[in-house]
Amino acid sequence: MLNKFLVEKFMRKLSRRHKENVEKTKSKIYSKLDEAIQILQETATTKFVESVELHANLNIDPKYADQQLRTTVTLPHGIGKKLTIAVLTNDENFEEAKNAGADIIGNNELIEDITKGNINFDLLIATPNMMPKLAKLGRVLGPKGLMPSPKSGTVSSTLETTLTEFKKGKFEYKADKTGVVHVSFGKSNFSETQLIENLQALYTSIEKNRPSGVKGKYFKSLFICTTMGSSIKVDLNAFA
Repeated sequence: MLNKFLVEKFMRKLSRRHKENVEKTKSKIYSKLDEAIQILQETATTKFVESVELHANLNIDPKYADQQLRTTVTLPHGIGKKLTIAVLTNDENFEEAKNAGADIIGNNELIEDITKGNINFDLLIATPNMMPKLAKLGRVLGPKGLMPSPKSGTVSSTLETTLTEFKKGKFEYKADKTGVVHVSFGKSNFSETQLIENLQALYTSIEKNRPSGVKGKYFKSLFICTTMGSSIKVDLNAFA
């Protein structure tokens, strides 16, 4: 009775728009990606273009080194967001970084700005020789997920190639401390085909980067949703 009371109380607080979306999706599991994407776009009823997100609950415990998931992926159609990219490198690489499309380029002055909390970028790429100088910025960049690392591809000596990849939509994602991956795979105004292909590519990336310490079943569950929409559960067999 208590749970029913809480559900009813929660539903009373929801907007009519959201109540309608919940009614469309509750207690349903979609076994076909096209059906899941169709309902996803039908529930994107706000006045702005919503992001679409994947939420995958994985059978991992990230406190163990061999059960951590942190990698990069380039989706076929990007995620519909223009990144502001900063490059930390020595002076002789400034021209290369500029020609490759870097938005912010710097050396000691950029480090000083970051130290003061002036972070006006979505991604920071550094050349290897800058890493000793970056060590002191871990407390500032770490919590924001902006600390460059070789594993994420943001420490690179080939700036032109690296910048081109990230400009095309390459991005990093990771599982949180509870083993859940939360990541955007596009916008609600993408075509159905674009969203299906992006979702499939993201799922494949998570599958291919399965941590070595995982035993047995890897995915527990997978949901998709829009920024303001309700959760849509997708049958894992839909990706087969």
